[in-house]
Amino acid sequence: MALSLEKLLELIQGGESLTVEFKQQFTEHEKIAKEMIAFANTNGGVLIFGVRDNRKILGVYSEKEISELVEETAKKYCNPPIDYKLSFFEHKRKLIAAVEIEESKNKPHRLEDYLPKLDLNNSQVYVRINDKSVLAGKEMVKLMQLRAENSTLRNYALGKNEKIVFEFLEKNETITAKELSAVANISYRRASRTLINLVRADLLLIHAKETGENFFTQSAYGEHFKKK
Repeated sequence: MALSLEKLLELIQGGESLTVEFKQQFTEHEKIAKEMIAFANTNGGVLIFGVRDNRKILGVYSEKEISELVEETAKKYCNPPIDYKLSFFEHKRKLIAAVEIEESKNKPHRLEDYLPKLDLNNSQVYVRINDKSVLAGKEMVKLMQLRAENSTLRNYALGKNEKIVFEFLEKNETITAKELSAVANISYRRASRTLINLVRADLLLIHAKETGENFFTQSAYGEHFKKK
């Protein structure tokens, strides 16, 4: 459904959220790329120029300038480049720019770093958490990569470390790779891989804090699987 002025004003009235971000004006390319990347890596969203955080509409000055800056950001500062739709609306003689970004099928997107491939330790991959764009945790990024490759787990068997995860979750609502590493006496990397595999097998759900740190909870299927 195409974005209309009426719908845009509703979004502005609703304030910033998981899928809505306001910018009073175009700032640095990297800052705008961060927001675009976060929307593409999460559920999509609308980046609105000409609006303050308090929802006051100030408008933008140049349709041409915004068009050129957004295009340059999407193509040169996002890797892979991000698809978007840019629309302009006039409200009370003020021009508002809306950049619509769909959830990408080509995740993970990162801030352009000119590396031949994504580096889990250094590449800047952003996701949307509540009304903020934050750096994604390593587990989240790795899952994006695996899902993009259509990598699935079938006939997944629970080993010692997986059983420790479920025992931990019987006493705690969540678990992190750091916690699993400590309780199972294994490396952080192995703990991370164990949790990622459990998500791929639909036995756990992955979440992120506003700091970007990942944590995991048991899925409904995981509860059923554990009782089998």
